[in-house]
Amino acid sequence: MNLNLLSADNAALLHSKLLAADHIVLVGHSHPDGDAVGACLGWTAYLSERYGKSASVVVPNAFPDFLHWLPGRERIVRFDKHPVEVKALFAQADLIFCLDFNMYSRVDEMTDVLKDAKAEKIMIDHHLGFDIDSLVPVSYPDLSSTCEIVFRVVWQLGGFEELSQKFAVPIYCGMMTDTGGFTFNSTRPEIFFIICQLLTKGIDKDKIYRNVFNNYSSWAIRLRGYIMAQKLNVFDDLHASYYAITREDMLNYHFVRGDAEGLVNVPLQIKGMKCSVSLREDDRQDNRVWVSLRSVDDFSVEDMAKRFFNGGGHLNASGGKLDCSIEEAVQIARKAFEYYADELRK
Repeated sequence: MNLNLLSADNAALLHSKLLAADHIVLVGHSHPDGDAVGACLGWTAYLSERYGKSASVVVPNAFPDFLHWLPGRERIVRFDKHPVEVKALFAQADLIFCLDFNMYSRVDEMTDVLKDAKAEKIMIDHHLGFDIDSLVPVSYPDLSSTCEIVFRVVWQLGGFEELSQKFAVPIYCGMMTDTGGFTFNSTRPEIFFIICQLLTKGIDKDKIYRNVFNNYSSWAIRLRGYIMAQKLNVFDDLHASYYAITREDMLNYHFVRGDAEGLVNVPLQIKGMKCSVSLREDDRQDNRVWVSLRSVDDFSVEDMAKRFFNGGGHLNASGGKLDCSIEEAVQIARKAFEYYADELRK
């Protein structure tokens, strides 16, 4: 099975840049998810085990608690906690990898620092379009995840046989989380060939699943139950639903980052449901609402995210943000459902 993505020239160029670089920095997007963290840690392991390079990993802000068990996570430096250290890393870097994001704006408060960095940049991503000046633009929107792309690049460049679980575990984790446990955007045979190869490293895929999806506190379970019981708004005629999580909700249930992860998928278990939208008030910044969108079949939440929520992503899984109150966000979600009413009723 041919997993190659890069032209021969680009593969050779990437290999030469890795050989020559002394100070490599890997960057994940704001509020990094399993795919962003997995790609960063998997690529870090590859650089270490294949090239003997010690890369730094930086992210703009916090990532979910349920990813803190991943091997190598102690290498991750948060810009919001250590801005001076991160700026120094960028200043020293001679090669920067942008993983799982396609626009400078996706790193939020770190945008100017990244954009102004003098080092050559290489983007590895699976979102449509990009504005990053990438030396080798490794952009494949049709693939399941950035972790899949990282695996395929590693496979093409060689060295997979000598890699350890430090590479395999985060790569599998990222592929798993970005496909909802391989329940969407994961029908191509290449994905399962990759899984088979990762299993040869002795990873425990069942334990990885439990570490991610069965790792909530009792308060998180109570919050999720409360949201589904009291806050879920279902439009049966439109086959769509939304819910809104407020700061008060989060305070009452001792919310920590990741407690609502994946909850947006739950309403899709309702018979006939096509679209689910999650609205979550930022727990620190006023008038900021984070939006997650999920859908099934051919209904595009990517289009909805771009049109109404300043976001984007993929056909069945997208995200965005609104600079408004949670009450205004609710009205925007309702308008979005009305706009797509004919398509949702099909």
